Amino acid sequence: MARPPDSALGSIWQFPPLHDLPPEEDFIAVGADLEPGTILGAYTQGYFPMPVDRRRIGWFSPDPRGVLRPSSLQMSRSLRRSMRRYSISVNQAFDQILAACSDPARPNGWIDRRIKRAYTRLHHLGWAHSVEVWDDDGLAGGLYGIGIAGLFAGESMFHRRTDASKVALVHLVELLGTGPATIIDVQWLTPHLASLGAEAVSRNEYRRLLTAALDQGSPMAPVPGSS
Repeated sequence: MARPPDSALGSIWQFPPLHDLPPEEDFIAVGADLEPGTILGAYTQGYFPMPVDRRRIGWFSPDPRGVLRPSSLQMSRSLRRSMRRYSISVNQAFDQILAACSDPARPNGWIDRRIKRAYTRLHHLGWAHSVEVWDDDGLAGGLYGIGIAGLFAGESMFHRRTDASKVALVHLVELLGTGPATIIDVQWLTPHLASLGAEAVSRNEYRRLLTAALDQGSPMAPVPGSS
């Protein structure tokens, strides 16, 4: 990544324009930092961070990209029944959600101490949000991500009880509403997400959707107690 002059506004790091990227390449760049301005700037340009190793941060822009449009959400009968078993909160247990998502025992775990510190800071600043799903035994599942205007960039989700992560996603969709430009970026499409209505779009299509989402007003309420 190139570093622009100190007089540049926003993050000191520049990301390559999406239209300049080679097709079907997901891992685009390495380096930079995890300052709030860098992360937020990355999302607005179609990137997100993931650790490459203990020292370096990688920046990804999948092609194709997994996207869920709230109006496309699909709910099975069993999921509708599960909705009645749980209670929901928003931004009330962000630390617990992040800890559960970063559990090193999870397969393919990638959330390390650097990511936890960066997204906790973004939560305190009002950008990172969590949806918590509870039952009588405590925290059953949830998700967290970044909300910028009409974009919600989902970072991770987990469940300890049946359908709890799906219930969190359904509530997120209800929270966001069905604005025509609102999108949930799920990064890579999985069978689990496809069953809920997510789809894979080309990078060029994602760039169009992202531009429209960023032009839309924010559907997310401020994080309570954030600055």
